[in-house]
Amino acid sequence: MPVPDQLAAEVTELVSDQAGHWDRTGLIPHELLRRMSARGLLCAQVPEEYGGLGLSSAQNGEFTAHVGSLCSSLRSVMTSQGMAAWAVQRLGDAEQRTGLLGELVGGRLAAVGFSEAEAGSDISAMSTTIRPDGDDVVVNGTKVWITAAHYADELVIFGRYAEGGAAVVVPADTLGVTIERVPDPLGCRAAGHSTIRLDEVRVPATRLLGGAGMPLSMLVTLVLAYGRMSVAWGCAGILRGCLAAAGAHARTRRQFGKPLGEHQLVGRHLAELLVSEQIATRACEHASVRWDENAPDAVTATVLAKHVSATQAAQGAAAAVQVMASAGADNSSLVARAYRDAKLMEIIEGSSELCQVMLAEHVLSDS
Repeated sequence: MPVPDQLAAEVTELVSDQAGHWDRTGLIPHELLRRMSARGLLCAQVPEEYGGLGLSSAQNGEFTAHVGSLCSSLRSVMTSQGMAAWAVQRLGDAEQRTGLLGELVGGRLAAVGFSEAEAGSDISAMSTTIRPDGDDVVVNGTKVWITAAHYADELVIFGRYAEGGAAVVVPADTLGVTIERVPDPLGCRAAGHSTIRLDEVRVPATRLLGGAGMPLSMLVTLVLAYGRMSVAWGCAGILRGCLAAAGAHARTRRQFGKPLGEHQLVGRHLAELLVSEQIATRACEHASVRWDENAPDAVTATVLAKHVSATQAAQGAAAAVQVMASAGADNSSLVARAYRDAKLMEIIEGSSELCQVMLAEHVLSDS
């Protein structure tokens, strides 16, 4: 399904030629992110009844791919905002959905805290606690590598609650919250990756989302599904950006008396890059269709799309750098940025190895 023209054009104008600058400085302008939030662009699947754009997964996926082709850091902030909105949409009560979703499409920014130093893929090792105390809940713990936390007004924090788990929405300026930037990330350098420290952080119990006490793994998986879908489509966008850049270079650069792309070994790289983009896109399209149909295999299709797209993006970005050679090795180039960003995509929202384990478990469960 095509990206709505007006959304694509709006984001292209907002990004302009600034993605490289954002990558070098490690910052996206706060006012730009707030403007996108106020337009509903950072979480475009929020239903219209809450002030959102109400895009389907397929529509939002193509939109996400477009943003990913321009700037993976910006797309990462979109993924974070979208996960926060999805958590509220699926776990919040009517009042929370109205209030919090309205804020997330009204100019405020959010981050979602899952991972910890000893609890990345192993959710069972999560040590952050959320405990009731009168009319409040008290949060203690440390979250690491939290995307967009540097920009966030609201933090959706997951932790242990009674015998299960819970998610609580914590204003970033609450007493006891400390946010520290990751100083030099490999990729998505402007995505605001940060460590969040929560020391006896007290917020009203009304900020505890529904589902408190459910198995922690179930709560996290519910929200991670959105993140994996967003990353998958973003990787398709990385491949589209690389394909355009490498193709343009191969058409205009001449070596040994003919365009670079006419040399067969270079042409092979371009062909494989096209194949990677098509494989990623088809996997994402399938996953979004299953998501929009609320199909029973939607979670598996999403894990498959994330794994396939991230793997193809890493391979495709490497091929694009190879085609462009010294022009691609310049760290400010689109393909060099994509090379670093794509590697990070094989790690976040479930590493490639974890995705393979989950897919294998799916095969075994059906045998």
